[in-house]
Amino acid sequence: KERKTSVRTGQKMNKNSGKLGCCGWLLVFISIIFVIVTFPLTIFMCVKIVKEYERAVIFRLGRITDRKAKGPGLFLILPCTDNFVKVDLRTVSFDIPPQEILTKDSVTVSVDGVVYFRVYCPISAVANVTNAHSSTRLLAQTTLRNVLGTKNLAELLSDREGISLSMQEALDEATDPWGIKVERVEIKDVKLPHQLQRAMAAEAEASREARAKIIAAEGEMKASRALKEASLVMADSPSALQLRYLQTLNTIAAEKNSTIVFPLPIDIIQHFMHWKA
Repeated sequence: KERKTSVRTGQKMNKNSGKLGCCGWLLVFISIIFVIVTFPLTIFMCVKIVKEYERAVIFRLGRITDRKAKGPGLFLILPCTDNFVKVDLRTVSFDIPPQEILTKDSVTVSVDGVVYFRVYCPISAVANVTNAHSSTRLLAQTTLRNVLGTKNLAELLSDREGISLSMQEALDEATDPWGIKVERVEIKDVKLPHQLQRAMAAEAEASREARAKIIAAEGEMKASRALKEASLVMADSPSALQLRYLQTLNTIAAEKNSTIVFPLPIDIIQHFMHWKA
């Protein structure tokens, strides 16, 4: 979507620059006569073609002639007074080189990204900046450093989408006078120092061990409560203890052990001791 502000600026510039003056119109008239006299040889110099994704900005005696760029298809120029500049309207992508950035919490990281942009106003892209593509690349690098310098490490690692959106808005606003529309900005990779990586890994491991100990302690507490309830039930019913003995013997016998330890109630042993005495 083209922006009305840049279009109005381009239109005002074109209105002021389209005035050639008496000498200018005289040269244009002479050029037209030259084309007529040398026709049809000069037809190859007058007819130009631009592709579907291109537009042509025509300069007549150094001034922009029309309010909008020509194309796509055929258009005519005067061979002696006109020249034109082709502008590609397709989306262009480029990688932001890795930038060493000091975050808000004084951590040095290396960050790179990718930017997608296109030219939506060919006249502004030609008349307002020397090289729109190169200027956008340099501006993207400085914008990346400026935006990430206001973020701490936690925000940089967790809120990449928000950082990309803020970068896109800053770039889009800065490149608007150049006729550039920044469509998308993405953070590709965040490289941390090796010492910081080891420290974060140790912190994460300690946190996992702490959670494991808490879970084990909660399990021991629940098991102790269950054993307490079981002991109360066995105290109320002495036969339950004998059944538990038999169940334990059954479990041991199923494992094919050669030695079986049979728990003998102390009351029976005391009875035999009194009988022997």
